[in-house]
Amino acid sequence: MLRQPWQQPRGSERVPADDEPGTIHALLLANEAAEPPVALAVGMLQPTTANQGQVRFMAVAPEAAGTGLGRRIMAALEAQARAAGLTEIVLHSREAAVGFYQRLGYTVVEPSHTLFGVIPHFLMRKQL
Repeated sequence: MLRQPWQQPRGSERVPADDEPGTIHALLLANEAAEPPVALAVGMLQPTTANQGQVRFMAVAPEAAGTGLGRRIMAALEAQARAAGLTEIVLHSREAAVGFYQRLGYTVVEPSHTLFGVIPHFLMRKQL
């Protein structure tokens, strides 16, 4: 979902943090019994300090956009962050998704990086 439109190979969304202790993955499937399973929404929370975590690789399949699945993924990741004792979450939002995160209580801190040379990102933060 995040890489294919930019001709990035399957698997390029994997990072070493995926397997680090404390990293939390959230996944909503279209049908758990389907073979292969079809992911509709995903997200990852990586602890970065004793008090802070970073949401990464958050995505909702285009056909499921606007159905509340992104809010469900974020609510699950925030609940897990609180349970782990984290007090702040940061993330780097694509420009098109800034409004989504603002509606969830995140604030823009500053412009961040530009992915693939064309997708501006913004550092955002939320106190839990």
